[in-house]
Amino acid sequence: MYAIECKNLTHYYGKKLVYENLNFTVEEGKILGLLGKNGSGKSTTINILNGFLHPTAGECLIYGENSQHLTPATKERIGFLIEGHIQYSFMNIHQIEKFYSGVYSRWNSEPYWELMSKLKVTPTQKISSMSCGQRSQVALGLILAQDPDLLILDDFSMGLDPGYRRLFIDYLRDYAKANHKTIFLTSHIIQDMERLIDDVLIMDYNRILTQQPVDEFMKHFKQFVIKLKNPEADFPKNSMALNIERTKSRVEFYTYATLEEVKKFLSEHAVEYTSVEQETLTLEDAFIGLTGKY
Repeated sequence: MYAIECKNLTHYYGKKLVYENLNFTVEEGKILGLLGKNGSGKSTTINILNGFLHPTAGECLIYGENSQHLTPATKERIGFLIEGHIQYSFMNIHQIEKFYSGVYSRWNSEPYWELMSKLKVTPTQKISSMSCGQRSQVALGLILAQDPDLLILDDFSMGLDPGYRRLFIDYLRDYAKANHKTIFLTSHIIQDMERLIDDVLIMDYNRILTQQPVDEFMKHFKQFVIKLKNPEADFPKNSMALNIERTKSRVEFYTYATLEEVKKFLSEHAVEYTSVEQETLTLEDAFIGLTGKY
């Protein structure tokens, strides 16, 4: 069953098209990471899901209900973290937990206090004295304590230094898997995604480039570095290459093809080269390779 199902999603800002007939799903119990360059529609999608924005056409369903008209029972199953999450900065972390606990019927304070302990935040520390990163994690701890079935997290690790990001990511994944939670998230720090997500959804302007399990994507998407004999020679384009980046005699060739298929392509087009080598990719490398550097 799908926690999220977006069908033929189309949105314009005035005359500017963000995307058209976008279709994707998020399975229950999965952690899906949405990746895309600035302006590709990540925040638009988040805002449609949380009901802040009405799409020009199409719809997003959350547990089978249109995201624009969710029932109170379904709303209670969803936790949102958005950039600039408003908090009562005059409270300390003990006071704010008590305040929120009176609002949500499924409240479970355990994950909140576990996260605060891992972040080494004391119960009497005021929100106003915290860094941006600490505040975002207090917000997320409060969302976890709501015990939602679906978490929609926008730039979830914003402001945290590398050590705390790693700690938090490991905690979030363990929490989600132990409690069969579904997570739909974005982040500008792609290294965080690689450690956390099950599935990856990569958007470019106006379209989805891929949605698949991240392990499958990293297994099959490849970068080959081709060293040409003649740096001035033309390099043929082909549908096999999803992206080509060239600097003089060095060609970075991004593809789902095998080494043998790439060599066959070069031979068929009489490309003279000194070497063809496959590079080891991180998720960030693969994202850039699929979407282009600029």
